Amino acid sequence: MNVVVRGVGTGVFPTEVVTGRHVLLVDEPTEVGGEDSGPSPYELLLSSLGSCTAMTLRLYAARRGWPLEGVTVELSHDRIYAEDCADCDTREGRLDRISRVITLAGDLTADQRTRLMQIADRCPVHRTLTAEIVIETREG
Repeated sequence: MNVVVRGVGTGVFPTEVVTGRHVLLVDEPTEVGGEDSGPSPYELLLSSLGSCTAMTLRLYAARRGWPLEGVTVELSHDRIYAEDCADCDTREGRLDRISRVITLAGDLTADQRTRLMQIADRCPVHRTLTAEIVIETREG
């Protein structure tokens, strides 16, 4: 997998993302100085987690022949004080919080719904975001 990102246009934020034969425009909202010509980087991050979650759940249910008719994933991102998070290892400063609400459509049993909610945390993007990540940077 290879992604190429480069600034475009005359503004500070407009950025083109090229991955395979797909091209996306990324920007920031006007209230922070962008032109709002595309989703923000955090919106793309949430989109990655949400789409991976939906795909993973649909695949899991399909392989088991479960009557999952649809999945909707709503996400938001904010920053909270670590002291306000009872389940977090970090105790000082601020940390990022992603809230994810999953709506499952279909005539699923309670056990199937419970299992699908467990599987949501096993989607590859969720695993990446919650694992230790090493980002290597070098000049090209």
